[in-house]
Amino acid sequence: MSDPDRTDPRPLTGEPLALDLLNTRWGKEAAARDLLTGTDGLAVWLGANGLDTRFTADEATLRHTLRARDALREAVEGTSGEGAEAVDAVLAHGRIRATLTADGPGERPEFDDASWGPAWLAARDYLRLLDAAPDRIRRCAHEACTLHFFDTSRNGTRRWCSMASCGNRAKASRHYARTKDA
Repeated sequence: MSDPDRTDPRPLTGEPLALDLLNTRWGKEAAARDLLTGTDGLAVWLGANGLDTRFTADEATLRHTLRARDALREAVEGTSGEGAEAVDAVLAHGRIRATLTADGPGERPEFDDASWGPAWLAARDYLRLLDAAPDRIRRCAHEACTLHFFDTSRNGTRRWCSMASCGNRAKASRHYARTKDA
């Protein structure tokens, strides 16, 4: 992506698809930011996740992707039952088709309409994360951060979206509090 307007401005990328979609909304210097305010931002997100060759960054895809993001936010940040209906509504627009290929058994996602593809794939990925380790789907522990991550640390105790930013800010804050009291 050599186009300067197509660079990904988000502070955290590379998370599983469902969490990466949640992380299209974040805070920076006390201001809320949102990558998905238009189709240009959608094109950036699709490209960052290798979906830009399969799906078009158009208004319908943006609308469905925003619907999936809202459903995932409700599911991740709510109680266990919250968001299930909204996620299920997104999942209703696609299915997994069993296939047989030259390499053996496989699966292929199919959608009612291709514009539901990215939304459906993100919702499906959330199910995969819930199957793998639901307790490792986390929100950053820094009170000012809204980012989510999948904890892949060995002992499962990661607290920050990034040690370099949020973890460092928390350490600096604790250090300042100790030195101020002393």
